[in-house]
Amino acid sequence: MSAHPHNRGGAAVGFITELDGVEAASVIYLRLWSDGADARAQVRDDFITALGHHQGEKAVQSFDSICALCATHGRRPLMRHAVQCKCLGADESCFANFIATASEGAREDTMLIATLLVRADVAPLLASCAFDFGLALKRMRLGAPRDYAAVLGQPTTLH
Repeated sequence: MSAHPHNRGGAAVGFITELDGVEAASVIYLRLWSDGADARAQVRDDFITALGHHQGEKAVQSFDSICALCATHGRRPLMRHAVQCKCLGADESCFANFIATASEGAREDTMLIATLLVRADVAPLLASCAFDFGLALKRMRLGAPRDYAAVLGQPTTLH
């Protein structure tokens, strides 16, 4: 969780298992990207394996741009839970909705959410990257984690 306890962006608002495949993947990949170079290599490998070298690299570049834009031009740092955490933070929920909205091609809604994440002058670029990344996630045909939750059970996470 956050090193800044006053920042509500890390507050748990649900569980990863409550998201669909695109939403859950966007949160997991955000956590991995933020976890360091080895985890970023894992993200790259996932996309190349699922989409092929050319399309996988393009998806990774879009995602790298999203994360870099949010880190550099964000209104504030996005709070994240640990990679293995089953909880869903408030900022992660917003990010998941942003990517899912973009993946559906809802341009006006995607731009609205982008302006909440970054400065207004950067929002169009962020939205464009989100469209590319969201479509890549849809092409991966990801299953929803809730489909696996019944089999695996929901572990208790204490923060």
